Amino acid sequence: MSAAVGPTPGAATSPATAPLVIEASGLAVGYGGVALVPGVDVTVAPRSSLALVGTNGSGKSTLLRTIVGLLPAVRGTLEVLGTRPGGAPGRLAYVGQVHAAGFVLPLRAVDVVRMGRYPDLGLFGRMRSEDHDLVAAAMASMGVAGLARAPLRSLSGGQQQRIYLAQALARRADLIVLDEPTSGLDAGGRELYLQAFAAEMARGAAIVTATHDISEAVEYDQVMLLARRVVALGPGAEVLTADRLLDTFGILLRDPHAEHAQRFVVAEVAHGAPQVIDVGPEAAP
Repeated sequence: MSAAVGPTPGAATSPATAPLVIEASGLAVGYGGVALVPGVDVTVAPRSSLALVGTNGSGKSTLLRTIVGLLPAVRGTLEVLGTRPGGAPGRLAYVGQVHAAGFVLPLRAVDVVRMGRYPDLGLFGRMRSEDHDLVAAAMASMGVAGLARAPLRSLSGGQQQRIYLAQALARRADLIVLDEPTSGLDAGGRELYLQAFAAEMARGAAIVTATHDISEAVEYDQVMLLARRVVALGPGAEVLTADRLLDTFGILLRDPHAEHAQRFVVAEVAHGAPQVIDVGPEAAP
């Protein structure tokens, strides 16, 4: 999800000239008027990506829910897609960590992906041929075309996650917001996810993701480290240093072997295991 994906050749607008997708200034997010994370200042342009990295409870999901309009800001200003958060639902796709609809209703996998087209169709709109094409392409991108008619509740957790990511792809949104999108995915699913959403950036979309996975986050244009405050914000190579990761995660273990002098283990599990990272000598604590 790196900046190398970038605009397609000959694109009419670039991130430098196109209107910002997200613009936050002095933003504080939280619940019941109480700030959980204060002092958020960030901009996100089209064709760019932002990864939010931190432990559970660090404020990642709270910030995402504020961006999509599910929570009001505690204070400060936040503009999303040129309007208030939640003011342009047809231009935004959101995949949260909780998906209740598939267990309340007897939905097939394809029905869930088709929901990605509903903002364009309206409540009683009929699926057009182009909508069916987008749904089919989204399912193929996430490797679930063969599961189209399977009941959602019969699928594994990883398969269900692929279905919800396909729904976001089918939306063809200008802003895609994802909360732990690779949770439950195997290595093949993660690779499909990275390829599909890099293609969405090339198309012009902006992507904001909450993730525990440092190796994934480093591929994003911007990384925001959160620990109930903004620890750092900037390009992954500059932000993901040992001292800042220590501030973010609280525990950072140095590899005791001399040949791995700049290798550290972050005591935060991603994909079932603690994370091993390599940093330069200037970043070592």
